[in-house]
Amino acid sequence: MRRSWILAPLALVAALGVAPAQAQTRWDLPSAYPPASFHVENMTQFASDVDKASAGKLKITIHSNASLFKAPEIKRAVQGGQAQLGEILMVSFANEWPVYGVDGLPFLADSYDEAARLYKAQKPELEKKLASQGMMLLYSVPWPPQGIFSRKPVAATADLKGTKWRAYSPATSRIGELVGAQPVTVQQAELNQALATGVVDTFMTSGATGYDAKVFEQVKHYTDTQAWLPKNALLMNRAAYDALDKPTQAALLKAAADAEARGWKLSAQKNLEYIELLKKNGMQVTAPTPQLKAEMKKIGDTMLTEWLGKAGPEGKSVVDHFTKP
Repeated sequence: MRRSWILAPLALVAALGVAPAQAQTRWDLPSAYPPASFHVENMTQFASDVDKASAGKLKITIHSNASLFKAPEIKRAVQGGQAQLGEILMVSFANEWPVYGVDGLPFLADSYDEAARLYKAQKPELEKKLASQGMMLLYSVPWPPQGIFSRKPVAATADLKGTKWRAYSPATSRIGELVGAQPVTVQQAELNQALATGVVDTFMTSGATGYDAKVFEQVKHYTDTQAWLPKNALLMNRAAYDALDKPTQAALLKAAADAEARGWKLSAQKNLEYIELLKKNGMQVTAPTPQLKAEMKKIGDTMLTEWLGKAGPEGKSVVDHFTKP
């Protein structure tokens, strides 16, 4: 008798065609970049695509502007399962493993086509490394080419000597050392304030970062050296991925592949837009002088030699695959 009372409501639900509530998984995705950044805009579309393709079974909440974890903390948060996903700037982790920083070597890959070839060479080693740390690479998208922001015109590396040089990675710190500047580590979220308070006065970054951080409020010169195209990577905790059902996994990977293709196109498009926006906001945008270009190329060669000495067989494999005809 008691059992019939239990079964009756279930029978009524079935008769009315009402399905039990579908299990929903919620993931966090920390990023160090502001909502207006094209990287975050691309991730927002990615999260929306996952939501739709999984029929609402996987909801991803993006925590932009370092609101959940600061930039240096995000990789460890994903690795430790504190966040299921996380966006990192790979060159920032070059001290941990040199191959993370190969796309931060000046003038090794200085165009979108070259950056794509370098990514193809880097990706197998990158995926192996992340797998050993309990993570997966979902996708990677480059920043626009890097140039020099400064308070005064820069015609040669001598003009950078003694300046307070903002560094965001081991490579940018090393560039500062090689030009005789004083490297100071400053993440993007603190860049405008660091400029306003005199903590830094020169640095290399993309036009995108320069515009997003409103650096034109503090500095007026941008030398478009197109030195390298560092990539952001969206990392995923492997255990979190394995806990999803197969259709949701497929939806996630498809959305990631779409985000990568979309992000590369968006980066190239935004590069041109951001340069124009910098000009409209009073920045003097100039091409590098032949002297500056030659001196920066020499710095790039020095850094590549140093990097190969640290990167071991994995690094040599990446560069060999990149440089082979």
